[in-house]
Amino acid sequence: METLRSIYHWLFAALGNIVFGFPSRRLYVVGVTGTKGKSSTVELMSALFDAAGERTAVLSSVTRKIGANRARNMSGNSMPGRFAIQQFLSEAVRAKCTYAFVEVTSQGVLQHRHEFIDWNAAVFLNLSPEHIEAHGSFEEYKQAKLAFFRYVAASPKKDRVFLVNEDDAVSSEFEEAVHHNYGNAVLKFSGKKFLRETLGAHFDLRTEKARAELGEWLLAEFNLENAAAATRLAEARGVEWKYIEKGLVGFKGVPGRFEIVQKKPFVVVVDYAHTPDSLRKVYATLRNDYCMGPDAGRLICVLGSAGGGRDKWKRSEMGRVAAKYCSEIVLTDEDSYDENLADIMKAIKGGILEDNFPITKIHEVPDRREAIRKAISLAEKSDAVVMTGKGSETSIHLAHGKKIPWNEREIALEILKERRT
Repeated sequence: METLRSIYHWLFAALGNIVFGFPSRRLYVVGVTGTKGKSSTVELMSALFDAAGERTAVLSSVTRKIGANRARNMSGNSMPGRFAIQQFLSEAVRAKCTYAFVEVTSQGVLQHRHEFIDWNAAVFLNLSPEHIEAHGSFEEYKQAKLAFFRYVAASPKKDRVFLVNEDDAVSSEFEEAVHHNYGNAVLKFSGKKFLRETLGAHFDLRTEKARAELGEWLLAEFNLENAAAATRLAEARGVEWKYIEKGLVGFKGVPGRFEIVQKKPFVVVVDYAHTPDSLRKVYATLRNDYCMGPDAGRLICVLGSAGGGRDKWKRSEMGRVAAKYCSEIVLTDEDSYDENLADIMKAIKGGILEDNFPITKIHEVPDRREAIRKAISLAEKSDAVVMTGKGSETSIHLAHGKKIPWNEREIALEILKERRT
């Protein structure tokens, strides 16, 4: 059955390329892979090249952008199938785009959705455990990411570019996949060095003026590697710094990715973080940069975990991360699918209690809207409230295929307005 399914996906990938007339041959196509930051990175890349006067297209879990036309990606997939990617590339060609930036997911690779595309560049951001049940193991998950690099490396196309995040623990494996095996040059980037050597060389980061120009989103620790990757690619393509700077300064972030809904009297943030490592980075940024006041403020989180048999291992770990950083934890639904929501919340709670977290500070509110309402009701001046797991997603998935329309940002704004009245 798995073999037949694989053949099915391969045929769709091959036929799509033929049906739409091999569109990737007429574009500079960049694929970005990794566990976190793919959507933000392709958007940043688009912003930098747009600033340089190029016409760009973006396909991510959040956005389907072609030239000046931008819309939500409503497919439910970061890397959609059934001809969707080839159709997107074909539309980009017709719109006279020169660059296309595409998220490349591990599950998309398993379904051959990266094949029959003439990739010009491959970018590796980072790797941490995710989709373990779908792949069978973390090693297999990593191999799916590496398979994309090997596919691009084996292409006969000349002048391909490979970018690797040197700060990641497995970066050498991605280098080896394309350099030692195929003789390709690899360009490295680093979020840490980008802050110090690139931004630090052009901006006085000690001043409020410079930080205001660059924006809170860009300077958040977990976004620096995304900006470093985008800048490294732009430099490799000969984009002048004045355009890179224009793109960085003008970039205002991605919906649902560390999106600040309110700053005062307490901070409210919507973020897509749905793995332990992502949570850790978001919580650490909020604790360090946003929880203010004489007692350093409190961090209040709305936390859930996806059902449907997805990555059950991470639930207790996410609880442990929340216990380390948060003062109040509101447990709720994320996408329970056909799993018992109470069981999901119980697994997260188990991780929280391992750290002797006060049980009175754990609030179990199954309805996500009411959970957000509870978190906001707990907030006081200088606190920070963060809702993770949904980001800009437009629905909550329940049992039997049922979906509830959802807009986390708008719901938070509604509840904040109620609180003020």
